[in-house]
Amino acid sequence: MVKIGIVGGAGYTAGELLRIVLNHPEAEVCFVHSVSNAGNKLSDVHTDLIGETELRFTSEFDFAAIDVLFSCLGHGDTKKFLEEQTLPKTLKIIDLSQDFRAKAEGNAFVYGLPELNREAIKFAQFIANPGCFATAIELGLLPLAKAGLIRSEVHTNAITGSTGAGQRPSATSHFSWRNNNISVYKPFVHQHLAEIRQSLRQLQPESPVEISFLPVRGDFTRGIFTASYLDCDLSQEEAEALYTAYYETHPFVVVTSENPNLKQVVNTNKCLVHVKKHDRKLLVISCIDNLVKGASGQAVQNMNLLFGLDEKCGLRLKPSAF
Repeated sequence: MVKIGIVGGAGYTAGELLRIVLNHPEAEVCFVHSVSNAGNKLSDVHTDLIGETELRFTSEFDFAAIDVLFSCLGHGDTKKFLEEQTLPKTLKIIDLSQDFRAKAEGNAFVYGLPELNREAIKFAQFIANPGCFATAIELGLLPLAKAGLIRSEVHTNAITGSTGAGQRPSATSHFSWRNNNISVYKPFVHQHLAEIRQSLRQLQPESPVEISFLPVRGDFTRGIFTASYLDCDLSQEEAEALYTAYYETHPFVVVTSENPNLKQVVNTNKCLVHVKKHDRKLLVISCIDNLVKGASGQAVQNMNLLFGLDEKCGLRLKPSAF
């Protein structure tokens, strides 16, 4: 049984993480830390957990009692937290912020995209969970990079649900602004571009990877739908064969000949990928749930790999038909 601690326990990613691990057959939640909610039931904040658990938030840490610590703190806060704490030397850490995703001297965190770094994840101690946009876009492009076929600029348009902005309300996340509305934000400069380029260059180091990325705020709560296209000489049959072969051993990525839609992946750890040749352009559609495969589900997938469990353990989540 893997014993779990969670810090930053009041946000959306922590709530999704709890929804998964409380039903995980090989996991036990030992503590969920939140200073502002200390003493309150988890279900007082994450109301979907009513009837699922009687656990309460705590302001204390018991690192000696756990095998793995999930950090659901905000960007920049995990690094500060780790600098302030004295942790057991064998404690494994899975960080859901962006603090350790970039490779740098002294950074011992492995980038936690299983479809890219599965073997390294199995033997790691520290995991930097990928960003949600990054996960969706990378899964759409990894097979091409592996084959050295990203030879022209990649154009990507991706739309995300409002939960991607976090739980704290902002001018562009409250209902009256978001409902029946869309907008582009951070065009060409989104923070996930750095990790996307890093991952693609890991597979295709000999040539620069140029991506023009337009992120879009959607008028729905969860999910990311991406459409990428680039010049490519592969035929339709060759493209499908390339993608099918790459993902043959990765259980959560499904290459489909049908044009996918977002509802097929919401509430699951699944990524649907669809490739379609249009003259000299190859269109790649990839879609995920931003809170599951784009965050907490992928974090549990990484935990499973870290502790030698079946990669799919606790993650057989099903989408709704409506």
